[in-house]
Amino acid sequence: MAGGGAAARALARAAGSRRPLGPEGTLGLLEASVVHREGALLALNKPPGLPILGSSGELSLTALLPALRQRLGLPAELHVVKAPPRECSGLVLLSACHRATEQLQQFFTGARRRGQFPATYHAVTVGVPAEAEGEIRVGLRWQQQGDTTAVVPVPVPGRRSLARKEVKSTLTYYRVLGTARGCALLQLQPKTAFPEQLPVHLMLLLCPALGDHKHSSRVGRVLGVPFLLPPEAAPTRTQVLDEELLRRLGLSPRQLRHLPLHIHLQQLVLPQGPLCAPPPPPFLHTLRQLGLPGHQEP
Repeated sequence: MAGGGAAARALARAAGSRRPLGPEGTLGLLEASVVHREGALLALNKPPGLPILGSSGELSLTALLPALRQRLGLPAELHVVKAPPRECSGLVLLSACHRATEQLQQFFTGARRRGQFPATYHAVTVGVPAEAEGEIRVGLRWQQQGDTTAVVPVPVPGRRSLARKEVKSTLTYYRVLGTARGCALLQLQPKTAFPEQLPVHLMLLLCPALGDHKHSSRVGRVLGVPFLLPPEAAPTRTQVLDEELLRRLGLSPRQLRHLPLHIHLQQLVLPQGPLCAPPPPPFLHTLRQLGLPGHQEP
């Protein structure tokens, strides 16, 4: 297991630099971010913005796995068992044994079917949910918007669209862990998996994640009261924050576009017990600046 101090220093250096890291720098960051190593299993604390599977020529975790394996002196090829989406930070579970991978994937599937939640995320939101805990249950689908596709909610999906898999029924449980200055720290436990599920669900709560530059534009405000805009009326843009919040975070409007998404895969429950990873430096900085609780475990 890598030393927590080394990982924190490496992550802090990466967070403090606006220049994207190259392959060597990213490899060093991942090596310093190992939080668990036991038998065929390896767990990393992924920084936000690093894709698991990148497009052609794009730097990705999968492309770096052979070199990471060599650096760590592992005898077998690594493959991904569980990981957060590109823009999220947090636990990446890797395995060097195909049988172990299959067993863990079966365990995660079985846990969800039994109503358990093997994955727990933490998120900082702009806005506070009306209820201290609850669920977000909605259909999600891809929709063409101009030259791009976007994930949009379908509040009441029809049986045919669900059967044809045009729409997927999704569910996330949430709990407010703390609030301060109009923001909140939330615990999120998704029961389903769909691209961009968590940012879209937070948008539907009218509390977009801090650093969500894709969906936050759909939450408008009139006299301080939030409301949901239709997708066609809310083009993607850098998240808009009020002056007081910018000042608290120590950001200028120009720096805002560099603010990472504040959704972090905090915990995975494995057959042998829970595995945790601390939030990255930008997330911890936000908690301190806003006076939100720095929960390490749900």
